[in-house]
Amino acid sequence: MEARDPIHVIGGGMAGSEAAWQLARAGVPVVLHEMRPVVGTFAHRGAGLAELVCSNSFRSDDDEQNAVGLLHWEMRQADGLIIGTADRHSLPAGSALAIDREPFSAAITATLEAHPLVAIDRAEVAGLPPADWGSVIVATGPLTSPALAAAIRELTDESALAFFDAIAPIVHFESIDLSKAWFQSRYDKGETEAERTAYLNCPMDRDQYEAFVEALIAAEKTEFKDWERDTPYFEGCLPIEVMAERGRDTLRFGPLKPVGLTNPHAPDRKPHAVVQLRRDNALGTLYNIVGFQTKMRHGAQVEVFRTIPGLENAAFARLGGIHRNTFLNAPRLLDDRLRLRADPRLRFAGQITGVEGYVESAAMGLLAGRLAAADRLGHRLDPPPATTAAAATATAPTPTAPRPTSPPGWRRRRRPPDLRGRRRLPTCGA
Repeated sequence: MEARDPIHVIGGGMAGSEAAWQLARAGVPVVLHEMRPVVGTFAHRGAGLAELVCSNSFRSDDDEQNAVGLLHWEMRQADGLIIGTADRHSLPAGSALAIDREPFSAAITATLEAHPLVAIDRAEVAGLPPADWGSVIVATGPLTSPALAAAIRELTDESALAFFDAIAPIVHFESIDLSKAWFQSRYDKGETEAERTAYLNCPMDRDQYEAFVEALIAAEKTEFKDWERDTPYFEGCLPIEVMAERGRDTLRFGPLKPVGLTNPHAPDRKPHAVVQLRRDNALGTLYNIVGFQTKMRHGAQVEVFRTIPGLENAAFARLGGIHRNTFLNAPRLLDDRLRLRADPRLRFAGQITGVEGYVESAAMGLLAGRLAAADRLGHRLDPPPATTAAAATATAPTPTAPRPTSPPGWRRRRRPPDLRGRRRLPTCGA
């Protein structure tokens, strides 16, 4: 295989876009295959690369106390395209890194389109990649096209893991009643006034909260098909009505927790629960309801969410939804360099490997791109050392794999306690 032969990257999401960028920066030609808009999915809305389809949050940016924040830090040291572009299109969100989703996707698309070593092919790869594609990174995410998913399943002779994921609704800011809602980040987190007032808060008293829980439980839900009925949820991304069914106070200790907030409209009255909304675009015209992923039918969503104080006249730019995600059994099927054991010319990256979240997906793409580039150029590049968040995110190496040394671009740093020997549980929009 010649060094100038392209490496093919299938999928233009977080992982695929990052992998293509890392390959091109290393001097390796890339063909990035993205089937949208020729073939759409039920979760994507446009044709842009690296589209944020659910929350607009990259979660915590605290690299000293949070595992995802540490991963942010490591990706910045490695000149990651996704994290760098996210920083340039960030929105006030307290200690979190929230993104203005449309300019972010447009910037990623423009960057890759402009790179002389990147060619973008807008067509579906409907089956296994052709045999003459000597090196391939499959980064198709959990919404892999059915034809490609079936071909991978046949090749591996392994049942995929499947989980449900959900999308939270988005509200037009002008429809929110600010005589009831107020701006404040929990515990006034943030170094600037914009960060300390990054969230809109809608308070509930006990009676309002109890009625809201009852309405969630009674609302009409999406019916699952027979083949979906045994599919579990990600525990860190549960539909709000599923949380309500687990106990009357579950929401008050989850996305509706009232702590760290003071209602200026009634400073002497402590809310029983608080619904938070986070800015979804730079103009501040759109706000998403934090933690409100749902499987309720659209009509039920409008009816139930308008019982929230401050949202009585809410106009929705997007209502919530639910979709089935499919993943590889990566620890069994991939080696420590993310190659498919059954066909080592295929690497996998992103959510299809079983990681959950924009940040983890991008980190896997960064790693896959660098490893593929090193192989193509004849360079040695070990996986990241075990002391990094990137190593904790990646597929666990086989027991016989040698202990990795620190490769260029990965810097050692003390890990916070929640990373020692554990994988972070998936979360959604925190």
